[in-house]
Amino acid sequence: MDEQTKSVIAECQRQEESCLYTSTALFEWLKSLRMWRTVFVVAPIVLGGIAAWPLLKQQTGYELLTGLCALLAGVIPSIYKALDFDVSLERVGEHAHKFKVLQDRFRQTWRVLPDENADFLKTTFDNLMDRMDDARAASLTPPERFFKRARKKIEKGDYSFAVDAVSEPPPAKSS
Repeated sequence: MDEQTKSVIAECQRQEESCLYTSTALFEWLKSLRMWRTVFVVAPIVLGGIAAWPLLKQQTGYELLTGLCALLAGVIPSIYKALDFDVSLERVGEHAHKFKVLQDRFRQTWRVLPDENADFLKTTFDNLMDRMDDARAASLTPPERFFKRARKKIEKGDYSFAVDAVSEPPPAKSS
């Protein structure tokens, strides 16, 4: 195997790992955003019910609680809209998917293509890097806590495959 091929394989491995961490962090962020979306959708319904309950029971002394719950039930949807959660969910999900696909493609490139023509390997790598540049162009950066969660999951082995433990080829070594 020539030096260029070894270098391309090593870079594919780096990019595969980068995509693994990025996609995992984005998926962790996406789970959190989905949970918050649920809170923002359910909370006004619950608060509206609490606000209406004393009125339905015709009880006095709950005016402050009723007013506060009614206010929050009205304000929370505005906060949700201002935070643009729907668009954020869509963008984070889209980019998590892009990085996961790129992870797979980089892995397939360094595992399958080294036996092919070195020029074909380099061309494939260059095409993947163009896709990587497109994925990174959004500059979508999860909060640091999601990178930490992603690292824990990866180190714990959540993204390890049994088949890799059996048939893992030795990593390319650069000289």
